[in-house]
Amino acid sequence: MDRPTALVPLHHVALGARGPEDVVADPHGRVLTGVADGRILRLHHLGDPLAVRAEPLADTGGRPLGLELLPDGGLLVCDARRGLLRVDTEHATVRVLADSVAGERLRFCSNAVALPDGTVYFTVSSRRHPLDRWIGDIVEHTGTGRLLRLAPEGGEPEVVLDGLQFANGLAASADGSFLVIAETGSCRLTRVPLTGPRAGRAEPFADLPGMPDNLWREGTGGPVWVALASPRVPPLGLVHRAPPAVRRATARTAVRAPYRPSRTIGVVAVDDRGRTVHHLTRRGSGFRMVTSVCATGDHLVLGSLWESGVAVCARPAAR
Repeated sequence: MDRPTALVPLHHVALGARGPEDVVADPHGRVLTGVADGRILRLHHLGDPLAVRAEPLADTGGRPLGLELLPDGGLLVCDARRGLLRVDTEHATVRVLADSVAGERLRFCSNAVALPDGTVYFTVSSRRHPLDRWIGDIVEHTGTGRLLRLAPEGGEPEVVLDGLQFANGLAASADGSFLVIAETGSCRLTRVPLTGPRAGRAEPFADLPGMPDNLWREGTGGPVWVALASPRVPPLGLVHRAPPAVRRATARTAVRAPYRPSRTIGVVAVDDRGRTVHHLTRRGSGFRMVTSVCATGDHLVLGSLWESGVAVCARPAAR
């Protein structure tokens, strides 16, 4: 991996609500995000700190996480409490697309991607730990993350892949032949072919210098941007190799302990061969726990489960 370059912050934008966990840019350069109180916001003029405006679009009544813009202007929302939702951004209506699979309630929907034929794939981070105890799953290393598929005609989703380590961000390849999944608990990206003899099987795609969270593909042929929610934590490797009982006990302690995110933040961008296009990092950052990144104009916009706003940074030169 190339030596990282500096992530250059320009300004922060306070939103008056905590946890803009995912950020996605629309074709007009606006950015959508969901916050802890359930609202979906559309942010205008992020490049100008004096002109920034947050426009409320809808309220999911839950906790929105990953977002996916649809060609018709609708929005897919992975809600940690309510399941997979579709939001009509014009009329502020919210419809539940899926809230269970095989009789089990969807506890922790994380990220979604829609293919041109209307098929929706989405991730569930953990079947054991809910969002407010996410660190328990990272420490316990449960491997209960899932990739699910919802057919264009709807109905109940099917399980495509099980046993993922905190399945998180999701993106489709430029040609739609495979998906890329962020496995936060293993600091890696995983490739899942959608066609051919290995369809639905996990394959290594990229090892990362930190814990990946949300993914966002820039355009149809641009890179996949990867938010690194945390640098690698070497002691976790020792815990993950311990017996299950030890991991469970350590996870219980971690959930009760005060959590303070690292002040080292980073993002990477990868191409469809898993090669790093950009690796940006910053130490001593006042903006912590970057859980999402998207590009708009000359800027990168960072979201965070921890912060009460988004950060706007300089976009690196094309490589």
